Amino acid sequence: MVRLIKWLFILSIFCIIGLSAYAYIGPFLGVDFSPSQSLERIPVDLNES
Repeated sequence: MVRLIKWLFILSIFCIIGLSAYAYIGPFLGVDFSPSQSLERIPVDLNES
């Protein structure tokens, strides 16, 4: 049981390192992480009371 927990811990550390590396190296590989921007107009009806 301890062996399984140890391997899961090591695997999670490698996953964190891999995702961090991908976040930093991704823009050099052509991956764009910025959100798409668009103008959105929504009419609002105000009720007077």
